Amino acid sequence: MTVHDELVFEAPPEEVKRTAALVTEIMEGVWELKVPLKVNVAEGANWAEAH
Repeated sequence: MTVHDELVFEAPPEEVKRTAALVTEIMEGVWELKVPLKVNVAEGANWAEAH
């Protein structure tokens, strides 16, 4: 089963990598499941660049 949800965050350029790592860690560890919960993170100056 594939589920697609999207969250968009804004962060100062110097905080983008740290924010992405933190969001990934939190979202992948929110529940203990029998299957892994994987998160894809992308960055860009606008929505089009991030996709």
